[in-house]
Amino acid sequence: MSFTRTLRAVGGAVVAGALLFGAAPTALADEIRDAQWPLKAFDAESVWKESTGKGVTVAVIDDPVYGSHPDLKGNVLPGHNFTDGGTADHGSSNDHGTAMASIIAGHGHGAGNSDGIMGLAPDAKILPIGIPALGDDVGDSEIADWVRYAVDHDASVINMSIEGRVLNDSDKSALTYARQKDVLVVAGAGNDGESKLGDLASFPGVVAVGAVDKTGEIWSKSNAGSQLMLSAPGVQITSASAERSDYPYRRADGTSDATAYVSAAAALLRSKFPDLTAGQIANRLVKTAALPKGKEDLQLPDPHYGYGFIRPYSALTQEIPAGSKNGPLKTPKTDPTGGATAPGASGGDQASEKEDSGLGAGAIVGIAAGVLVVVAIIAIVIVVARKKNGRNGPPPGGPGGYGGPGGSGFPQQPGPYAQQPGPYQQQPGAPGFPPAPPTQPPGQ
Repeated sequence: MSFTRTLRAVGGAVVAGALLFGAAPTALADEIRDAQWPLKAFDAESVWKESTGKGVTVAVIDDPVYGSHPDLKGNVLPGHNFTDGGTADHGSSNDHGTAMASIIAGHGHGAGNSDGIMGLAPDAKILPIGIPALGDDVGDSEIADWVRYAVDHDASVINMSIEGRVLNDSDKSALTYARQKDVLVVAGAGNDGESKLGDLASFPGVVAVGAVDKTGEIWSKSNAGSQLMLSAPGVQITSASAERSDYPYRRADGTSDATAYVSAAAALLRSKFPDLTAGQIANRLVKTAALPKGKEDLQLPDPHYGYGFIRPYSALTQEIPAGSKNGPLKTPKTDPTGGATAPGASGGDQASEKEDSGLGAGAIVGIAAGVLVVVAIIAIVIVVARKKNGRNGPPPGGPGGYGGPGGSGFPQQPGPYAQQPGPYQQQPGAPGFPPAPPTQPPGQ
C-alpha cells in the first residue's frame, strides 16, 4: 500500500538565497519571516502572550522530520520511523514532514529568534512518525500502527497531512482508540478540487481541514464535503525544508499546510486549557471561526469552509462554555471489533462485552410477555383517567417534547455554532496582511 502527500502542491521553489530574492543572507532571513503572512493575519504576537503550546506534544505522521534544522532544533523528539525501524528525527530526501513540523512548532533562529520560520505554537514538541515516501510500499505498516504509536507516546494532537487508501477495520479501530484516549486528530481535506473527502478526513471524530488564502476565500483546489469542519491558511505558505543546508525553505499551497495550522492552534489551546477534552478544544475552534466578507450568511457547516477559518486569538481569549465532552466531534457508531465505542474513556478501544444473565430463551420470552401485559394495563388506566379529566392534550412536559419545562431533561439541540464576524485579525489594531511574497524565478 502506498501513501501520498498530495495535500501539498509545492510551487516548485526551494527558497534559495540571492537566486530568489536578489538579496544578501541577512535580508533573506528577513524575507523568510515577512513571507509568513499567517502569523501577521493571526496577530501571532498577541497569540503568544496567551499561549505558546508549551507542554503539548503534536505527532506529525509524515516524512521523517529534519530535527537539526536551525528553526526546529530542540523541538523535535526522536519519534519512530516505520520505514527502517529507527528514529524519525533525522529527516529524509523529502521535506513534507519537516515543513509541517515547522508550521506547527518552528522557533526561528538568530538574535531573538527573529530569523527563519516561526511556528504558530513555537514551544510545542513534535513527535515525528516517519512513514514511507510517495510511491513507496508501506509493507506491513498502516495507519493503525502510526496512530496507536502517537497515542501511546503522549501526543495530545495528531497531524495527518496525508491521504491514501480506504480505511480498513484496524485503521478505524486505531482512530477510535485516539478518541477514547482524548487525542485530537486533524487531517487535510485534499487538493483535488473535488466535492468529496477521503476516508481519513471524513471519519467521525477527525477534524477535516480546508485551505483558504490571505483574504479568507477558499482555495480553488481544496476538497469539499459535508464532513469538513474548519479551514485555515494554505496558499503561498513558507516553511522549512529538509532538502538544502544553505537556505532550507520552501513555499507551497495545500490543505497540508492548513492542517498544520489547525494542529498548532489546537496545541495552543491544549496548553492553556489542559482540563478541556479534545471535543471541547474543537468546540473553541469552531465557535470562534469566521467567514470571509460577503459569506457570513452561509449555512453552517458549509461544505467548503466548514464552520469557517480559525482565529486562534479569539479561541484562546473568548468566554466560551466548555460544553459537552464531544463538542462538535462526531462519535464513531461502532468499534470495528464489534463493540460500542466510548470516546474519552480510559479503557482503550476494547469492545464492551455483555455479561451472560444465565436465563434461558424460554424464561426471557416469558418475562417479555409479562412486561407487555403490564404496560398494556397501565396504558388503559392512563387513557381512562385522561378522558375523565378532559386532558387528552400534549403529554406532560409542555410543548417541545424533550427538554421542555418538566420534561425528560434532554436539552434541545442548538443550531449552528455561533460565528464571530470579521477577518482573521481579531485584535483591535492588528497589522494587516503583508505584501505578496516575491515571485519565484522561472523554472523553480
